[in-house]
This record gives sequence, structure tokens and C-alpha cells, in this order.
Amino acid sequence: MSARFRIDAPGETLEFGEAGRPTVIVSHDWLGRLPWLTAFADGLVMEGFRVLVPDHYDGWATTDSGEAAAMMAALDTDVALDRLDALLASAAPARVALIGFSLGGRLSIMSASRGGADALVTYYGSASASEHGVIPCPVLLQLAEIDDWAPGRDPLDLMTRLRDHGTSVTEFTYAGGQHGFANEQNTAAFDRNIAALAFARTVAFLNLHLAE
Repeated sequence: MSARFRIDAPGETLEFGEAGRPTVIVSHDWLGRLPWLTAFADGLVMEGFRVLVPDHYDGWATTDSGEAAAMMAALDTDVALDRLDALLASAAPARVALIGFSLGGRLSIMSASRGGADALVTYYGSASASEHGVIPCPVLLQLAEIDDWAPGRDPLDLMTRLRDHGTSVTEFTYAGGQHGFANEQNTAAFDRNIAALAFARTVAFLNLHLAE
């Protein structure tokens, strides 16, 4: 029996906050757009941002790692990147940032290298050299101490490449943190204290780089 389920507003982008404010586009991890992202978006709205949360899985989500792996494997990356491009364009003339978790981090890195973003934040996300070019905006990497990386996607290599390209990179690695530490529905990895600290650092980074 499948462990995936339908989400609210399938295939649509959820919008939070007031138009005209600095905009943050938040891409979900490999589990899909689970409810915890609404609380994350609400937190950003309280800090003065408008938030857009796309659905890259066409209406599906899961809390099962096997189902998540299958959905991630079936993802059309080009469609997801086109979706992010359109959201970046729709935010104009407001300044805009990309935030991505895991899979969403990889997509956000790839999107940022296509231009259009004023800042990029990834949570336990990385990309290989073949998946991104020069990223012209400042980058914040939020990393877990306990993590496994596919060949070519080690974030230390990513940081080296970005800095070689002249990108401003800030990095925090959270002691004891596991991949997925910010996802409240990922009960095996969620860490409330780490998630709160990472969120505060995200807000500070966004305030620094999205200020008019």
C-alpha cells in the first residue's frame, strides 16, 4: 500500500504575506510539501517577508523514505527549475531569495546559478559541479553534522567552487544535527533547538541581503 498522500492545493504555489514585500521562495525536501512548511512560512511573514511555497511533486507528499526516493527519482528537474524561474520573475520588482531544503536546496542552487535571486539559503542541500554555474548572489549553507552525500555533491566541494567563483558564502554546521533537522514531520531527524537557531540565522541573512 502506498504511503504517499495528497496535499492541500495540489500543484499550486502557496502564498503568504503581503505583495510588495521582499519575497522568499521556499522549496520542500524529498518528502514533499508537508504541513510544517506552513509554520515555517508564517514565521518568515512575521519577520516582514512575503513567502511563496511551490509544490514540485504535483500534489503528493509522504513521510516514508522509500516513497520519497521514488518521487524524487521521478521529478522532472527542468519543470521544477522553470517553475522557480517563473516565481522569481513574478516577484519583481521586490528583492527575492531562494530557500531550499535537501532536494529543494539542490533545486535552489541550480536556479540561483541561472540568475534572478538576490540571496540563497540551503538547508542540508548541495549540488554537483555539473548541476550549477556561477551563483552571483550571497549564499548561506545550513548543514547537518550527520549526513551522507551522493558522489560529487559534498558541500565542502560546493563551498570551494562557489568561493573560487567569487560568491560570498556563509556556512554553519550544527553539531549533532541530522539531515532533515528542520522538518517537524521527519521525526527521526527533527531537532527543535537546531531548527530554531537555523531559522534565526536565516532571518538575519535575509534581512542583510534583501534590504532595499
